[in-house]
Amino acid sequence: MSPKIRPRRPRPRIAVWSLVTILVVATGLAGVVLWQNSYEMDERRVSIRHGGHILNGVLATPKDGREHHGLVVYIHGDGPVDATHDDGYKPLWEANAKAGYASLSWDKPGVAGAPGDWLEQSMDDRADEAAAAIAWARARPDIDGDRIGLWGASQAGWVLPKVAARTPVSFVIAVSPAINWLRQGRYNLLAELRAEGASAARTRAEIADSDATRRLLERHATFEEYVRARGGDADGMTAGRWRFISKNHTADATRDLRALRRVPVLLTLAGHDLNVDTADTERVYRKVLYAGGALTVTHHPDASHSLLKRSVEQSDLKITLTALFAPRALFADGFLDGQRQFLEGLGGGGNATP
Repeated sequence: MSPKIRPRRPRPRIAVWSLVTILVVATGLAGVVLWQNSYEMDERRVSIRHGGHILNGVLATPKDGREHHGLVVYIHGDGPVDATHDDGYKPLWEANAKAGYASLSWDKPGVAGAPGDWLEQSMDDRADEAAAAIAWARARPDIDGDRIGLWGASQAGWVLPKVAARTPVSFVIAVSPAINWLRQGRYNLLAELRAEGASAARTRAEIADSDATRRLLERHATFEEYVRARGGDADGMTAGRWRFISKNHTADATRDLRALRRVPVLLTLAGHDLNVDTADTERVYRKVLYAGGALTVTHHPDASHSLLKRSVEQSDLKITLTALFAPRALFADGFLDGQRQFLEGLGGGGNATP
């Protein structure tokens, strides 16, 4: 009889080395993520008193050994935004730090455990909040009170000049700022319909629906009246959001922009902005601020409204992978460097408003 052949057992060495390889790759990838998401600045949580409650903020300061730094105060756009904008602000704060500037931002009321409700705020309320934050910063020994300016995006376009009218600021960085609430809303509606390839019939119907909503706002209709007018379909609108829109739909920055005539302003505009009519924004800024001669306008043809690269923003997978492995590359080419260079060009601090 021929000898029995025993079945071959799996080799433990192969399994072990496969596991080791997987662990090494995973560790390497984790290391890349940690490295790419580490920034050249120090961050600390801060508390700012305003109107009987506390603003929960983050102060990011340069690691340059200096005792005093200029400061960029961040004014958020629309929505429930926390102090770091889900870490999206950090590449911008790093650019500020490279220019010798600290950055200050805070959670909107009702966000990340902060007291209050941002939907109850008017643009004037938001400006008062920012003015209080600037007063708090001026009292700090590590902040140069003569070099405090503002950064704001989108909806912040209605807040930035109001802040400058309340307290001296040394500069303003306006990113895709809005001018007129109703004009912006109509532009956004038509831009999105074009992007979706909507038919003429659908476009007419959407415009008619928008006009009906405007008439409700004009007569200060309640949320219940809004829902009834739509046949019981709120279409995603909430009572809080309706109150917020009712309170702010007449916002227009044109007159308020005069407060920035003596202030260096960097106006940053995107080439693929579906939210804000950048041509209208640039026209108004140039018309109102021309006399001061301190307006700088930059265009980013490859950018979306949020100044992210359009090719990245259009893919959830690309956004996720880029945010993990190269977060600075999320933004349009030249955006971060342009912000840093603007701050460096201010030198001793620019001209504060009287």
